[in-house]
Amino acid sequence: MNFKGKTVIVTGGSRGIGKAIAQAFAQREAKVVIIDILEDSINETVVEFKQNGWLCSGFRGDVTNNEQMGEIFKMIHEEQGTIDVLINNAGITRDGLLMKMKESDWDAVINVNLKGTFNCTQKVVRHMLKQREGVIINIASVIGIMGNVGQANYAASKAGIIGLTKSTAKELAVRNVRCNAIAPGFIKTAMTDTLAAEVVESYSQAIPMRRMGLPEDVADLCLFLASDLSSYITGQVINVDGGLIM
Repeated sequence: MNFKGKTVIVTGGSRGIGKAIAQAFAQREAKVVIIDILEDSINETVVEFKQNGWLCSGFRGDVTNNEQMGEIFKMIHEEQGTIDVLINNAGITRDGLLMKMKESDWDAVINVNLKGTFNCTQKVVRHMLKQREGVIINIASVIGIMGNVGQANYAASKAGIIGLTKSTAKELAVRNVRCNAIAPGFIKTAMTDTLAAEVVESYSQAIPMRRMGLPEDVADLCLFLASDLSSYITGQVINVDGGLIM
């Protein structure tokens, strides 16, 4: 589980699950690169990581902008020499019932979650194929498997990520480039901290383990999937949900 000298890119890596993932790799001596839309949050995270003696840099970028992602990934490759791991974590929600959902809310979620994952994946493929090794990990969601009331756009985007993951894995496996997806369930983040206690309790009661997961639960699986311990695993979707979906 040592990633010394490896370049690991985490999109949406300055907060929540993304930050936990970035931290897990940084603690294991990876050269972590964060891509995020929130410049202040990026700067705070990079400073925090460097104060801990970890290798970290950051780029402000919009994953929906294909051209901009091309420029950023080119700079990362030129600076680092390799791109070994890409974790597509950037995502948003714009919840609403299907009947009342605004087209703009549908487009925003599909663009960030699904198109953003496509854009970033496409930008690392050439580098990884030349290296004849690499790992891509896409953060999907159990909602992309089970659906959810008021989240048609989010469910569609995450289901799309699952399909993209499997197709990517099939295309790249011959060159030893692996692609897997992680489907988190209810994970405790700053977003869930704003929920009413009774809502959190109702969520927890639906989970066989009777508790929400932690960002570190997702990060730990990322470490495994990026390591040589999972060298024969590709095209899989692994739930981190306390048994919510069995």
